[in-house]
Amino acid sequence: MEFKQKQTIYLQIAESICEKIVGGLLAEGEKISSIRSLAVDLEVNPNTVQRTYEHLQSEGIIYTQRGLGYFVSEGAKAKIKQHEQQHEAVVSIIEQAKLLTKHIDKKQLDLPLFSDAYLVLSNSYAVIGDY
Repeated sequence: MEFKQKQTIYLQIAESICEKIVGGLLAEGEKISSIRSLAVDLEVNPNTVQRTYEHLQSEGIIYTQRGLGYFVSEGAKAKIKQHEQQHEAVVSIIEQAKLLTKHIDKKQLDLPLFSDAYLVLSNSYAVIGDY
């Protein structure tokens, strides 16, 4: 797996696992690689994979059974698709807001309400810009 520099490695690994679930390469209820095994395969620190698995567990995508390993949760595919739709909606809203702020008269920005809203939107673009 080749990692991008703009996103943390653990999230890239999580995305890869989610893509495999949505693509049918990993089925719900199926056991996934151990932390150590995946770390060796990807040539990353086991702590990175541990962080990935913790993230996926918190999202309800995978679960662990003590002594047996990690498994894909029932309903994981639906959760991933729902998350993707929500992400697309947020990006769309921010893009629309970005277009609207281009039409704001700079004099209006002197009003506290508009000024604060403009700053929030400007900061949102910086965060979303890499997506």
